[in-house]
Amino acid sequence: MSAIHLQTEIPGPKSRALSARRESAVPRGLSHATPIYVAKTEAALLEDVDGNRYIDFAGGIGCLNVGHRREPVLDAIRDQSGRFLHTCVQVTPYESYIRLAERLNLLTPGNFSKKTLLVNSGAEAVENAVKIARAATGRPSIIAFEDAFHGRTMMTLALTSKTHPYKAGFAPFPGEVYRMPFAYCYRCSYSLQYPSCELHCARQLEDTFKRMVANEQVAAVIAEPVLGEGGFVAPPPDYFKMLLDICRKHGVLFIADEIQTGFGRTGSLFACEHYGIEPDIMVTAKSLGGGLPIAAITGRAEIMDAPGPGGLGGTFAGNPLSCEAAHAVLDIFEREDLLGRAGELGAMFQHRARQWQTRWPIIGDIRGLGAMQALELVKSDKFREPAPAETKRITQYCYEHGVITITAGTYGNVIRVLVPLVITDAEMNEAMDVLEAALQSVSEKKGEVAQPV
Repeated sequence: MSAIHLQTEIPGPKSRALSARRESAVPRGLSHATPIYVAKTEAALLEDVDGNRYIDFAGGIGCLNVGHRREPVLDAIRDQSGRFLHTCVQVTPYESYIRLAERLNLLTPGNFSKKTLLVNSGAEAVENAVKIARAATGRPSIIAFEDAFHGRTMMTLALTSKTHPYKAGFAPFPGEVYRMPFAYCYRCSYSLQYPSCELHCARQLEDTFKRMVANEQVAAVIAEPVLGEGGFVAPPPDYFKMLLDICRKHGVLFIADEIQTGFGRTGSLFACEHYGIEPDIMVTAKSLGGGLPIAAITGRAEIMDAPGPGGLGGTFAGNPLSCEAAHAVLDIFEREDLLGRAGELGAMFQHRARQWQTRWPIIGDIRGLGAMQALELVKSDKFREPAPAETKRITQYCYEHGVITITAGTYGNVIRVLVPLVITDAEMNEAMDVLEAALQSVSEKKGEVAQPV
């Protein structure tokens, strides 16, 4: 499959027909970022039902770090489907589940004994991490962060920060969840600057124990090492070490939500490695399955063993097809330097984006780790007023010109990069050419004249 190839209007007639059927059959709450209906995929490319081809900068919202339809993943699925599809691991277990748990126990940060529970989705992983932390500590409360996203189930919505569209209309949420500001340096909640701030935001955890919830009531602090839906915000390098020191001081567990950051996205297998931290519990999902649904909760063995027999589980949790797909994904990371490739892609994006920022004031901030990169768009850099309408126009321009992008951020003003790590240099440059043209088009409509590079 070649890269961008548009042979009909966007959306095409077949996509428009499917949109009409969807409107009558599917609830409006299931929104979609584009009006495009996919027909087939390969590596970092999509083709829609009308024959238009696109470069995929969304990657199934971060589920396809190893690429669409990688042959080793397909082979593993085919092989397993010839043996059995489902038995329920809680009734008749199978070896692939145990082997995957063993591999994750070895791969995740921390030189201590670990155990892993497999489930179906990121939200389910977070739910179980909270259950396990409460069982292990005998404490009820959880501290989460502003701008966090942890899922769409009721407990994970309680942990999630953004109100619209995620939380509005679904209250009441489970209690004993408390929130504090994240290290969002571009929009510092305390109007300070790093490093002169001396990580005031991390030290506020002590203040949270005094003002909001007593430390002896707190089971865990949960955080994404890099905010996902919150806008790809990467904290300063020493932020999490200070946060964990405070947690350890008070016997509070630390849960790392690596659902979007895990499996190579940031240039290391897990983003925690960038910060030199060893979480008590780590949750992973998305790219672990190479396109199939699977998630994992990996933690210190004594913590994971806190719930009694039968206290954890799920009918389809750790199903055999997904387990074998996950093994194939981990094999790919062993054979290929996708971690190095993530760094290269991030450098390519940063190089171009820094040039754009000198030309167009709409680009307020450029940030990320590895291939987890983002642009935060603003109406004015002086006041940093978010530009969500302009962000939507840029994503529309991109898909109309052959590149699938998605937004993020509490204010809907961040364009994020979740391209499969197998994208070629030519495809990456072609996609960035389209994004550059989109920025120019929207900036010109705002009356901004590009500055010479």
